[in-house]
Amino acid sequence: MPQANPRGTYLVIAEALRGDWSWALDDDGKIRESTIMERFGAARTTVRRAMEVLEADNLCEPEPGVGWWPAGSRNRLWEQITDVFQTDGLGVGDKFPSESELMKRTGAKRSPVRRVLAQLEGQGVLKSTHGKGRTVLALPSR
Repeated sequence: MPQANPRGTYLVIAEALRGDWSWALDDDGKIRESTIMERFGAARTTVRRAMEVLEADNLCEPEPGVGWWPAGSRNRLWEQITDVFQTDGLGVGDKFPSESELMKRTGAKRSPVRRVLAQLEGQGVLKSTHGKGRTVLALPSR
């Protein structure tokens, strides 16, 4: 930033992101703090303060240990993938669609799809068998 802004750099960053933050997203759809830091020449704490302003306005969501997401983007993918149980009429013992198939259906990248599938496996909804794919163990709760 060429000169100090009396309004506060974090507020300038928040306003810029409020307008359009597509330039700050990575391949997974997560907001990249490092990209914002480079663009504004700001410290990470300044960027995080800007993100907290946007979070207060329900425009983004933090995921501890991962970063920031545009509001609703994480939940939308979760809903799209869990809707597959109903749309495909899947029951216990049925084969679940592959990562590639889910990527085509949702338009999401592999990493976020894997993250949701890992959560479903952790909840005991899906079971992954090497070379055979995933099998439905239970139906997910909403």
